[in-house]
Amino acid sequence: MQSPDELIDDPGPRDACGVFGVWAPGEEVAKLTYFGLYALQHRGQESAGMAVSNGERIMVFKDMGLVSQVFDEPTLNSLNGYMAVGHCRYSTTGSSTWSNAQPTFRGTAGGGLALAHNGNLTNTDELEAWLATSVEASEVPRKDRMDSTSDTALVTALMAVYADNGLKAAALEVLPRLQGAFCLVFSNEKTLFAARDPQGIHPLVLGRLERGWVVASETAALDIIGATLIREIEPGELISIDEAGLSCVRFAEADPKGCLFEYVYLARPDTLIADRRVHAVRVEIGRTLALESPIDADMVIPTPESGTPSAIGYAEASGIPFGLGLVKNSYVGRTFIQPSQTIRQLGIRLKLNPIRDVIEGKRLVVVDDSIVRGNTQRALVKMLREAGAAEVHVRIASPPVQWPCFYGIDFATRAELIAPGLSVDEICRSIGADTLGYISLEGLTASTGISGRKLCRACFDGVYPVPIPAARARQMGLEQSLGS
Repeated sequence: MQSPDELIDDPGPRDACGVFGVWAPGEEVAKLTYFGLYALQHRGQESAGMAVSNGERIMVFKDMGLVSQVFDEPTLNSLNGYMAVGHCRYSTTGSSTWSNAQPTFRGTAGGGLALAHNGNLTNTDELEAWLATSVEASEVPRKDRMDSTSDTALVTALMAVYADNGLKAAALEVLPRLQGAFCLVFSNEKTLFAARDPQGIHPLVLGRLERGWVVASETAALDIIGATLIREIEPGELISIDEAGLSCVRFAEADPKGCLFEYVYLARPDTLIADRRVHAVRVEIGRTLALESPIDADMVIPTPESGTPSAIGYAEASGIPFGLGLVKNSYVGRTFIQPSQTIRQLGIRLKLNPIRDVIEGKRLVVVDDSIVRGNTQRALVKMLREAGAAEVHVRIASPPVQWPCFYGIDFATRAELIAPGLSVDEICRSIGADTLGYISLEGLTASTGISGRKLCRACFDGVYPVPIPAARARQMGLEQSLGS
C-alpha cells in the first residue's frame, strides 16, 4: 500500500501520531472521538483506533487505514460508554501492521489499560531491560507485550506491571523513566489520564465540554467538537479526570523544548501553539523569508497547502502578486491500489497540477515548507517549466534539514537528506531551479516569538535536547557524540 507521496519516492516529513481523549458522561464519546481523530488525520494516516469505556469494561476497535475507512456508523453506535481514548498513527517505531495500531490494551491488577502515544522514545533498550527485570520479579507473563514492536507497547507493559496500586501510581512510577518525546492519553475503566514529556516536544492540550473534558494533540480537534480550550498540558505533567473532577500532578520538572517543525509543517494552520495561531506564524515566516531572500519576479505561488501561508507572507513583504498556480487534488490520501509503472511515472501530478494560463511566461517564486530529499521539488520545478514558466525561483520556509529526528518525525537518515554536504547553490542545481533561498534558523525562530532556548531545533542545528544513545546515533549516520 502506497500513498501518492511514496509514488515519487519522497514522502517528506511525517509526524508519529495524533492522540485524543474524552471523559463526558451523557455524550456519544465514540462519535466525539471519531471527529476529533478526523481533525488530527494529518498527524497519522496508517491506522486509527479507539478504546471506549462504560465504567465496567473497555471495548477497543482499531484497524489499518484512514479514520473514515476504519469507522462507520454501526461501529460507532456499538461503542457505548462515557470515556474514550483515540489514536491515528504513522509509524516511527515499529512496523506498519495491525498489531502496532493503537490504542494498545492490557489487563492489569486493577482492570484494563488502554493507551495511545504520540512521539518517540529514545531509551527503549534501557526500558526493555527494566521490563525484563520487572516481569521476572512480578511473575507477570512476558508474552504481555510480545505481540507488538512499538515503544507504545513497551510503555503499556511497564504500566501494567506496576499497576498493583492503581494506574496513577503505575504512571508515576513509569513516566519519570521515559526519555524522548511522548504525549500519552490512557485510561482504565473509570479514569482518563494524559501526560506530556518534560520537554513538551509535541503539543498536547486540555479542553472543556459542557458535560466533560477533552485532551488532544492539537486545538483544532477541540474546535471540531465544540470544546473550549482551557490550556496546554504542561511539560512533565500528569492529569487525571474522573467523577471527582480534574487533578494534576507533576512527575518531572519542566524543561520546555517545543518542536520547531510543528510551526513549519506538522501542525494544522488553525491550531494554537503557545497562544499563537500557527497560520499567523507561517505568514510571518514568509515575510521574513522575503526580506532575507528577495528576488525580482512576476508572481508568488505556494506549494499547496503547507506552503500557502508563507507564500502569502512572502507576497505581502515583497510586493509581488500572490497567485494560485497549482491545484491540489483534495481527495489524494492513502491509497490501497497498487499503481502501475505508467501511473508511478506521473509522480507529483497525482497530487498537484499546474494552471498553465496562470503561470505561462511568468517568473515564479514557488514557496514550499521544506526540502528533505529534494525529489518533490525536482519534479515540481520540471512540471512548472513544462507548463511554460519563464523562471522558477524556489523559496523554502525552513532552514536546510541537516539532521534526523529521534522524537517522532520520520526524517531520513542523514545520508538520505539532500542538505548535508551540499551548498545551497548545489541543491539549487540538483532540483533544477533558477535560484533557491532558505529562511535562516534565526529568522525562523524569531517568527515563532519563542526563545530558541525553549525550542527543539535539532533537525536544523544537530543540538538534541534529549541525549541520543550512541548505537542509535551511529545507525542514523551521526558519528559524533550528541546531546545538548
